[in-house]
Amino acid sequence: MFVVGHFLRRAGLATEDELPPLHASPRLLTWQILPAACLGGVLVAVLPYLARRLSWRVLLSLSWAASIVWTVALALTDGLDAVRSPLDAPTEYPAGLDAVREDGPGEWLRTFTERLGGYTTHVRGHPPLPTLVLWALEETGLRGTGWSSALIVVTGTSAVVAVAVTVRRVAGEPLARRALPFLVLAPLTLWIATAMDAFFLGVGAWATALVAIAAKRGSLAAAAGAGLLLGTLPYLSYGLLPLFALPLAVAVLTRPSRRLLAVLLCCAVVVPVAFTAGGFWWPDGVAATHDTYLISRGSAQRSYAYFVIANIAVLGLQVGPATAYALPAVLSRRRPLAWLVGAALVGVLALDVSGVTRGEVERIWVPYAAWVVIASAQHDPPARRWLAAQAGLTLTIQMLVHSHW
Repeated sequence: MFVVGHFLRRAGLATEDELPPLHASPRLLTWQILPAACLGGVLVAVLPYLARRLSWRVLLSLSWAASIVWTVALALTDGLDAVRSPLDAPTEYPAGLDAVREDGPGEWLRTFTERLGGYTTHVRGHPPLPTLVLWALEETGLRGTGWSSALIVVTGTSAVVAVAVTVRRVAGEPLARRALPFLVLAPLTLWIATAMDAFFLGVGAWATALVAIAAKRGSLAAAAGAGLLLGTLPYLSYGLLPLFALPLAVAVLTRPSRRLLAVLLCCAVVVPVAFTAGGFWWPDGVAATHDTYLISRGSAQRSYAYFVIANIAVLGLQVGPATAYALPAVLSRRRPLAWLVGAALVGVLALDVSGVTRGEVERIWVPYAAWVVIASAQHDPPARRWLAAQAGLTLTIQMLVHSHW
């Protein structure tokens, strides 16, 4: 795909990206990668052992911490400010916060669609909730892209815990333990620090996990939490609609009671009702964003024929060789793990075939890719060679590719 992209670029047919199919540029890191490489080696060595020995709760906490450290270590190969610098770009959400400050969140939301063309690239490419989340963070006194980056990284890496909790609830603890090291070391980690899509990953993962928890425990509180989080997804990103395949798969597998489903569905409409009452009509937002998409010199100009295939290749990079090798075996069996992985792949294919995701999918796939990675639990532990392959690919990409996120 990189070779085809190179020749398309030379022919003037793929000029939007320097390194298609990635929205990135080539580079070479040398000594800067060494600290991350050492950390990766340590994680490959110890994670399988810890996954077998530690208690479940301690293992979850340690895996989350390891994911944060690994994510930040990879980002720091680009410099000390590399965690926050992606959000400093003039195309990002923080650059669009001035309008919220000036108008106030109520007026800004009410006029969001009609003023969409004047906002920054990522603000006009998404519903209003991501911008409002960062505005609310500022209002608590946590100002600046440093705090925004911290929120994104902490939320995004927490998906390691949420996904593992879901796997444990629907497929059993042994598989969840085997999946955790692969979730920590998956190459998709490269796009967690720092892209807002990592925040979407965390929200979607916890929404799905709460569906599983609610069904298994009969918890009304978990059902309410799942509903509230699921209700936010369409208002975080239009590309998260296919992600609903995952909580649906979990519901099919766990069969929550009608009472739990009623609570979940009632809470799921809270956020849509609030945004509609505030003056933002979601279908109008979709239409306005699509209009700006068509007139921009970005994704709409990219080749559908190339990117419909190349986008899947990018997903392959994000999930790594261990996942790619395990996928056929997992999908060929009618087991709970196959339902989760299959639901994520259905979401990816829906977006890919629709043609609205032509390039830049290394961030768009993040909320889906983590669920595909759990196929790696198919490998018999300790599977250190496969973990080394995952970490090695991650380090190689970071060494040779400079991503905008």
